[in-house]
Amino acid sequence: MPVVRPQSMMFTLFGDYIRQRGGEIWVSSLIQIAGQFGLSQQAVRSALSRMSQNGWLRVRRVENRSYYGPTPRTRRVLEEGERRIFSSRTEPWDHRWRLVMYSIPERRREVRTELRKQLSWLGYGPLSSGTWICPHDVDDDVRGLVAGLGIGEFVETFTAAHTGTAAPRELAARCWDLEGINRRYEAFVAKYEPRFDAFTRRGVIPDNECFVERFLLIHEYRKFFFMDPELPRELLPDEWHGTLARGLFQRFHGLLAVGANQYFDSVFEGPPKRRKMGKPDQPRLAAALVV
Repeated sequence: MPVVRPQSMMFTLFGDYIRQRGGEIWVSSLIQIAGQFGLSQQAVRSALSRMSQNGWLRVRRVENRSYYGPTPRTRRVLEEGERRIFSSRTEPWDHRWRLVMYSIPERRREVRTELRKQLSWLGYGPLSSGTWICPHDVDDDVRGLVAGLGIGEFVETFTAAHTGTAAPRELAARCWDLEGINRRYEAFVAKYEPRFDAFTRRGVIPDNECFVERFLLIHEYRKFFFMDPELPRELLPDEWHGTLARGLFQRFHGLLAVGANQYFDSVFEGPPKRRKMGKPDQPRLAAALVV
């Protein structure tokens, strides 16, 4: 079994399970679930403490029990992760590029690093060290990002048409490692297609096995969020494996859903006032930014 980091586990659990069951979970439930991946109680408690200190989780005491839930920041990340898995960008490309140009002083290099990280998450790629481009209309997100980082005086944005000699695909290949991403998608399909076929042929599968298999599937697939800018089809290589990988992921995720959710419900406990809330019919996944 691949090594699962406790913090990464938390984001997957909150995105695919806890968020649809009231949003909070008893710490002992988390510890029991973590045991499926060989994680100790101490490892779980340490991860929860760090995530709380870093603003990813909040803790609430009810009588003598601790319940953890996502902060508004975490909810935004989980919601965007869900969108990326279950509803890919389908709007046609207008053949225009959104540019972000910045010159941030060295004394604010940590903010500059954060800007680059967030631009990449939004689908931007570096054309040069201080110029990033994106084919998607995410102007509102960029304005919010720049305002949140307090760097408006160092950043300019443009919408432009490319009039150079490079073909659109050539330009995209300069800004993103599309060949590398495509190889990763191909490897994902090669690994999980036989597993999907094997699970399809099996009879009754223990609930905890469905849960672990689906968790590891999510754990691996969500790594693509850090590298795939979701480019329009006309900017991608002819043989793009990302589409096949997405379809395989969603089919396998759905196949394992009943057993995985039955296992989770058997160990899940939320705060007393939320215990009577109905369970979701179709739990959805949200991928976290943070690994």
